[in-house]
Amino acid sequence: MRFGYLGISFKNASLFIRDKVFFTDSMKMDFMQRLQEKGILQLMILNTCNRSEVYFLYEDNGSELVKEEFMACFEEVDVSRYLMEKSGTEALTYLFRVSAGMESQILGEDQILGQVKDALDFSRTMGCTGKELDKLVRDAITCAKRIKSELKTSELPRSATYVGVRQVRDSFGIEGRQVLIIGSGKMAELALKYVQEYGAGTVTVCSRTESHAKRLSAIYEGLFVIPYEERYEAFSQADIVISVTASPHLVLRHEKARATHKMCLLDLAAPRDIDVKFGGDRNYELIDLDHLNVAIEENEQERKRLFEKGNERIKEDVTETVEWFQARRVDNTIEPLQRRCQEIEEDCFSYLNRKLTLSGREKVLVKKTLHAALHRLIREPVLVLKKLENETKQDEYIKMVEHLFQLNGENKDGD
Repeated sequence: MRFGYLGISFKNASLFIRDKVFFTDSMKMDFMQRLQEKGILQLMILNTCNRSEVYFLYEDNGSELVKEEFMACFEEVDVSRYLMEKSGTEALTYLFRVSAGMESQILGEDQILGQVKDALDFSRTMGCTGKELDKLVRDAITCAKRIKSELKTSELPRSATYVGVRQVRDSFGIEGRQVLIIGSGKMAELALKYVQEYGAGTVTVCSRTESHAKRLSAIYEGLFVIPYEERYEAFSQADIVISVTASPHLVLRHEKARATHKMCLLDLAAPRDIDVKFGGDRNYELIDLDHLNVAIEENEQERKRLFEKGNERIKEDVTETVEWFQARRVDNTIEPLQRRCQEIEEDCFSYLNRKLTLSGREKVLVKKTLHAALHRLIREPVLVLKKLENETKQDEYIKMVEHLFQLNGENKDGD
């Protein structure tokens, strides 16, 4: 039995292709059922906006069966041009990396871990997992959690908006503060989301496109919307001002602004929205992209350093899982071999018991001696089988043991 991977992702297929190569729940059920009927009993489908992937356990030509069925699901697309395939340790390492967010568009993102859990749950519901697949996926999830917990990769954001708002929180404080946001595009909405998460008091939005600002007020409870022309009046009442527009000119000029208290200004626009003169005025703390780019670059370098450590963790954990899997692969041969030893032990003891007059103590001693001798005989071959790293050679040895000890009849349902 071997572990395999087949699928497409954002790395080798455009969004146009990924939109066409996407499993609905109904398609998943049909796909899994067809493969089970063909002998692929353990498989999991990981289906997100960035990937459509199948992880499976197979024997002989099972990998080709999965590929044929995958391509048959999406006949309108030449899927073969985009498919990636992996097997063995390479496939397992890839699963661990995917679970940890190391194969995501945003390095280290958290959402993928929940998606892997959901994929495993769906596979369980469909009866498509066994002890082996369940163990492999759970080990990948555990490793991903450990990486996120120990390395705290999620605490190193890449977004300028997130970094900027967090810097405002750290240097000035956001909880309970009055916030003015100038702009209503995507970055402005992100800034709004983050300040609310940090417990901002009253939040006011103004934008040249008032309809966009009003759209935000329909989404975010308690939001105030004012006309763009009233921005200076709102400015004087605010504790924090965040500006992120596409204006080619300054949105806030120093000579027009009035402050009666200490204020924090965050300029996320390029070109600038906020006059640099605010930075020389002790009433204001001005944070702009020049400040943030340094923090973002530091975060990126730290993120890469941490993920190098994550790679080391994955390598260690994959090695442990592979060792378990290799040992598990021979269990269905070892168990009947042990039963055969037990049969021989019982037959020999029965013969000796008939031919000799043994006391109770002698019977126990004979039984123990027979048991120890027979299990000592198979101990070394079993250890060799379990430690073999080459799967092909391991399969050859398994077949040889089954043939020599005539275990095939007992192992009909095995791997």
